[in-house]
Amino acid sequence: MKKSHLYTRSGDSGMTSLVGGQRVPKTHLRLEAYGTVDELNSQLGLLLTYLDDDEDRDILLAVQNQLFVICSELATADEDLRARRSCVVQEDVEWMERAIDAAEEGQGGWRGFILPGGTRGAAVAHVCRTVCRRAERRIHALAAEAEVNPLLLAYINRLSDYLFALAKKINLKAGKEENFWHKNEKNPETKE
Repeated sequence: MKKSHLYTRSGDSGMTSLVGGQRVPKTHLRLEAYGTVDELNSQLGLLLTYLDDDEDRDILLAVQNQLFVICSELATADEDLRARRSCVVQEDVEWMERAIDAAEEGQGGWRGFILPGGTRGAAVAHVCRTVCRRAERRIHALAAEAEVNPLLLAYINRLSDYLFALAKKINLKAGKEENFWHKNEKNPETKE
């Protein structure tokens, strides 16, 4: 029987290789950073199953492709990274800002803090947003110890904003009202 290419057995001891071959523990900050970006990418794949708007789908597919390359950059040791250009440039951040503006079109101004939910698609977009924020925190932790392109961080930050705007857009398109946070809201059984 032919051996699968999916397993190498080299990671069984809790170590793995970065791009370039350097071995690090699987708990290394680089792995936390790119692993969380990979998790985000998987959640975006789920979100895509709820979208019927071609423009939104195209944006998320472009984001997924970019996140794949971001994972590669985050998985590359500093000495190997210096030899190549970063995958995120200013135009990528500006593109994400235009996507946010387009998603917000037709939505009213700020009316309060929104509770995640609404339609299933919007709820998944909120899950993606929170995973994106966690990825941002993991990348910032890595940036405290290693070289990280500031534009990569800006892109991830804008992506979480886009996902928030997209969640609102999905609910608006479906005619679903947002649920807003109410400071003094009580358990329904204890309301007076």
